[in-house]
Order: sequence, then C-alpha cells, then structure tokens
Amino acid sequence: MQKTQKLLLATLIQAALVSTAFASEQSESKGLVADAEGSVLFRTGFIDRDKKDSQPDNRSTAQSAIVKMESGYTQGTVGIGFGVVGDASFKIGDNKHAGNSMIPKHDSGRAYNHWARGGAFLKARVSNTTAVFGTQVLDLPVLASNTGRMVPEYFDGLLVTSREINGLELTAGKFTKNQMSDQISTDENKLDRAIVWGAKYKVNDALTTSYFGLDSKDKLERHYVNANYKQALANDASLTYDFSGYHTEWDYAAKTSSSTLGEENVNGRSNNIWALSGTYSQGPHAVMLAYQQSTGNTGYDYGANADGFQSIYLPNSYLSDFNGRGEKSVQAQYNLDFANYGIAGLNWTSAYVYGWDIDTATTDNSKESELFNQVKYTMQDGFAKDASLRVRYSHYRADKEYGTDTNEWRIFLDIPVKLF
Repeated sequence: MQKTQKLLLATLIQAALVSTAFASEQSESKGLVADAEGSVLFRTGFIDRDKKDSQPDNRSTAQSAIVKMESGYTQGTVGIGFGVVGDASFKIGDNKHAGNSMIPKHDSGRAYNHWARGGAFLKARVSNTTAVFGTQVLDLPVLASNTGRMVPEYFDGLLVTSREINGLELTAGKFTKNQMSDQISTDENKLDRAIVWGAKYKVNDALTTSYFGLDSKDKLERHYVNANYKQALANDASLTYDFSGYHTEWDYAAKTSSSTLGEENVNGRSNNIWALSGTYSQGPHAVMLAYQQSTGNTGYDYGANADGFQSIYLPNSYLSDFNGRGEKSVQAQYNLDFANYGIAGLNWTSAYVYGWDIDTATTDNSKESELFNQVKYTMQDGFAKDASLRVRYSHYRADKEYGTDTNEWRIFLDIPVKLF
C-alpha cells in the first residue's frame, strides 16, 4: 500500500511542478459557457445468447438515452468547471430471459420496465493538468468501464491527468464506488478503494509505450505494460507490432473465475497474461495474427472485484477472452474498410481464435474456439451524420468441462445528438 501511495504522490507532484514544453490548454480557455458541450446518445440494443447443452438462453432488448453535459473551464491560472453524466432506459418486450448485463433485475428476477442512473462531477485545470472528481466513465487498461452494453459502467472518485511534457501523459486517481451497466445502486459492487497510476509515452511517430498499475484494497494488485511500433513499408503499407501484458496478484477476499491449482495456494493466487500481435495494413485491407498466453495458479479475471468489466486490453478478446488458467491461444483477423470501394463508413471484421491447454478441475488440456464476425456502418453526412448500426455474431465452442457452446448476436443502433 505504501508503494502505491508514493507512486500517486510522485505523479501529482510532477504534474504540479514540471515546466510546460508546449502550449497550455488552460490559457486557451474561453469560459464556462463558451466551451460548454452537451450531447445525448440514443441507443437501441439487442443481445441474444443461444446456449447449447440445455443451458438457459439470455435475450435482452432495450432503448436508452445516454447524456453528458459539461461546462468549459473558468479563465485564469486555475480553471474550474462541472458537469453531469447519466442514462435513462426502458425495456422493449417482456425480456423474460433478460441477462448479459443489459437490464437490471428486481430481487424476484423480473426485469425492470424502466430505470435511470447518473451523477455529477467537478473539474479543475492548471496548465495541461486536469483533475476530475465525481462520477466518471473510465478508459484505463487496469480500470476500464464496460461500454459494450446499453449504458456505461460508472466509477466515482478522483482522476488526475497531466500532459505537461510533450508526448508524455501521466495518470493518477482514487475511486471508491463502482456501478455496472445493469445495476441501480451507485456502489452495488461495493468497491472499498482503488488507486490507479500510470504513464503513456509517445517516443516518436512510430513507437508508443505505456504502463498502468492498480491497487484495490483487500482485492488485488495489477500491473499492465504495452509497446506499439508501426513500421512504414512501400506502397503505403505498414506493419504494426504490439505487445501487451498483465500481472495480477489477488488478496484472500478477492473473487476469481478460475480455481487455484490447490488449496495450499489460496493465499498466493496470481496470474500473468500477455499477447503479441502483428498487423499488416495496405489500403482498405488489414490482416492481424496474434498469440496470447496465460500462466499462474489461476486464470486472468476482471470485473468480479469492482475492477472494471472491460479491463482486458488484449487482442484475443471477443465473446470469450481466452484467459483461462494456463491457456494458450492464437488468432487470425481480417478487416476491410469499404471506403475504397465507394461505401464510406462501412467496415467488416472477421476473426477466428483457438485456445488450448486450459487447466480445469479434471484436465489440463481443455480447448475453446470462436468465429467472430462484425459489420458496422456509420453515416458520413446528412441529418443522421455519425449514426451507426453494428451487427455482430460469435460462434463459440468449448469443451464441456470449461465452457458452454453459444451462438451470440449483438445488434446496436446508435444515434448521437449534439445539444450544444
């Protein structure tokens, strides 16, 4: 704990004392009203998980409006501002098989007919350093809000971001509440205290690196590293290499989805998971190959300890995350941008992932596989500019001792509206 406190303090001190190397964001402030922004995202969502082997299906359909309104910053050396985030939703149909973290349920198991959530935040800025306190949607590799359902996952706390040195971004924060997408209570996941810290550094136009850490009280400690290098080739082609990995150690009270190798290890649960990918891009085409491996006496687990239901920034993550205990997995992915064929805004992604050597209670060689397909179209202009339709299908198969065979459809229609 002392180590994380020192890291947080060092980040804040450096953000406050370091001299700026480029223009100050705060010096360009136009005021609370002039820089104010407001938007609402109307989302219609449908997820259908058709499970095999006599397992119960999940099927949910709903309509949501996701709102964010925030002021600009006051002018001067220290800028102050405020804002609100929230969402209001209602189910479409009876939703007797509601699930998939889409729709909250009453204690009886019946889906809510309608629900609303949200919160407020305050913000301050000095030079190129900002601090936000209150309800937030996080995008950190070690503490990431789920944004793949009807409405986002919220965290309450303080996040400081500093960009005082060109190419370097420092992050530090402390959060005390966590509310998943299908939860009504603002702290239903009962987060005690999560401290985060990290840095991203753009070495040059080709190479970027990052490191992030998380210390969640009585739950876990997690570290993440990433390096991304883009190599330019002839004929406007490129080859991108990406390495990412996590190291996690769980406390006694933490939950994990994969049991440890033995009861003697219950106080020493840990996991390392890493992935290496290469992506060749030319024109509208991109092909990616990836290898991912998990080691330790438990699998990689996230979300169960209020540590963000999207905290897995690894390539082999679709319906399955291929993160079982001891699991190795490979992926081949193809992406096509139809803009070069006269249909700007249309994109298709197809991928196949195969995982093996998964340790379970009965074997050390369970297997799983997934065939993933997604088509997304985004309006480029006109009255519906930026509206998008996304259709996704996953065909997932696994050995019975590890997972449940599932066919999943996801259909999301997003219509963003700028209020001011």
